[in-house]
Amino acid sequence: MASSLLLFLLSFLILITSSKSTPTTITIPLSAPSFTELIVSSKNPLGSLSHLASLSLSRAHHIKSPKTNFSLIKTPLFPRSYGGYSISLNFGTPPQTTKFVMDTGSSLVWFPCTSRYLCSECNFPNIKKTGIPTFLPKLSSSSKRIGCKNPRCSTFFGPEIQSKCQECDSTAQNCTQTCPPYVIQYGSGSTAGLLLSETLDFPEKKTIPDFLVGCSIFSIRQPEGIAGFGRSPESLPSQLGLKKFSYCLVSHAFDDTPTSSDLVLDTGSGSGVNKTAGLSHTPFLKNPTAAFRDYYYVLLRNIVIGDTHVKVPYKFLVPGSDGNGGTIVDSGTTFTFMENPVYELVAKEFEKQMANYTVATEIQNLTGLRPCYNISGEESVSVPDLIFQFKGGAKMALPLTNYFSFVDSEVICLTIVSDKVVGPGIGGGPAIILGNYQQRNFYVEFDLENEKFGFKQQICA
Repeated sequence: MASSLLLFLLSFLILITSSKSTPTTITIPLSAPSFTELIVSSKNPLGSLSHLASLSLSRAHHIKSPKTNFSLIKTPLFPRSYGGYSISLNFGTPPQTTKFVMDTGSSLVWFPCTSRYLCSECNFPNIKKTGIPTFLPKLSSSSKRIGCKNPRCSTFFGPEIQSKCQECDSTAQNCTQTCPPYVIQYGSGSTAGLLLSETLDFPEKKTIPDFLVGCSIFSIRQPEGIAGFGRSPESLPSQLGLKKFSYCLVSHAFDDTPTSSDLVLDTGSGSGVNKTAGLSHTPFLKNPTAAFRDYYYVLLRNIVIGDTHVKVPYKFLVPGSDGNGGTIVDSGTTFTFMENPVYELVAKEFEKQMANYTVATEIQNLTGLRPCYNISGEESVSVPDLIFQFKGGAKMALPLTNYFSFVDSEVICLTIVSDKVVGPGIGGGPAIILGNYQQRNFYVEFDLENEKFGFKQQICA
């Protein structure tokens, strides 16, 4: 696989070598790919739920690992909606429209690129790997390769990348060597390609020339491109100079009915940043290490189940000097992830408060989720409230459908996932990852200028 990847990169290099007024707010429809509110509607509900749990764990493993060398991640492939949210952006001159996964847990914006684009293990529902739309640089007059001496090459890779620009003399001003290829690993796959400078166009709103974007020619398990909304310089918010951005995620549907809400990009120019009423806020934290610089950390002080405050050790709630621990908000993770010691405290408290219901042991074994309960024959079911309390007093009281889901007409499961590793220690990276399934029907706001995260519950459809 590695040799094939290098071959594709080489082919891409050869191919490329031959080849107004400013508004303060931009609104983009934010579509939810087909998923499930009641997973019972799936032809294989157990497989769907188990696979989504597996994807959430894979994504968590990626987030919790420092950005090191490329390695292949193999996870079960199951025909499903991929559990994320997508937007459409227009790149090039004339513009070419491309769909992107909106991801607050990474920073590079990249699209499937050139007629030679290949994607391995990319047969998703309604997406065939041979039919994935691609961006064609040769049809865009504004498409330019990023050179080795371009400052953004060093910003993206680090200053040590200059050692790979061997064709460039240290005094050369017009070196034509291309910035080396990138390889990025995600929880459920990877992508590789070259950096381009392109024009990003918001029709009748704003045009951004010289936007840094990835032209991927080979991917593994990536249904679409990715729009990185993380905290690094190459992210979309950083390049646009956004003061804040916000979204409200609609509940996932499974029937492919097109539903959407708005992703709002606020430049804050003109009359200043627009203020949203009724939000609860908590400040962003900075991880002390560069390995996890992309992520939006918040300080989760307490987890409350019913009337019980779960006693989570402090070391899991705040990033340590090694960068491990703490809580991040991630739109690219489906189910919320918790480090095993934290998860065990949460799961056992639910089990304690719901002890009068029948445990669905077989479903737990099949899906990897816990606890699960068979509620057939029950006239009503009492499920404890789940509240996340953050620094500054902000409280996120989750709707029941955001943390318990039907597997079939008789069984419900807690939709929080964890590793099976048992032990008191902290694994690498964030200890808690707040996924998009738990963010549904909340208006959430990333206030970049004031370094704070805001939210309020509302119906997003």
